Amino acid sequence: MAKPLTGRKVLMIAVGAFGVIITVNLVMAWNAVSTFPGLEVKNSYVASQVFDKNRAAQEALGWVVEPEYSDGKLSLVIRDKSGLPAKVASLKALVGRTTHVRDDVTPKFKYVGGIFVAPLALAPGAWLIHLDAEAADGTQFSQRIDLFVKG
Repeated sequence: MAKPLTGRKVLMIAVGAFGVIITVNLVMAWNAVSTFPGLEVKNSYVASQVFDKNRAAQEALGWVVEPEYSDGKLSLVIRDKSGLPAKVASLKALVGRTTHVRDDVTPKFKYVGGIFVAPLALAPGAWLIHLDAEAADGTQFSQRIDLFVKG
């Protein structure tokens, strides 16, 4: 003979179910906050003061960046508005996952035949490249580039 379903049992079922839901939400929120710094710039007000000027100078360069990853090498082709290799005075990049910083790496690029190439081991999935370069005339160029590595 089965025991009857009482108000006390229904209350315990409801409290248990909501307890599990709230616990899972808290764990997920803690993981999200602890693995992603959330910062793009240190001081957004200061960055906003020169944003339009920097954007106009960067757009005047007309650079187009084409990333490619294969055989353990990350290649960046940077072309000017004429489609020719851009005159890059310096280049640095930070490559990492879009969701956390533990896989971030700063590859060392070599300029080979108009292409910047760096040996790099990237696992399959979504990656983000924070590219900072300087033109021969001193103009700063910054771009965030999405890269998907096939598995």
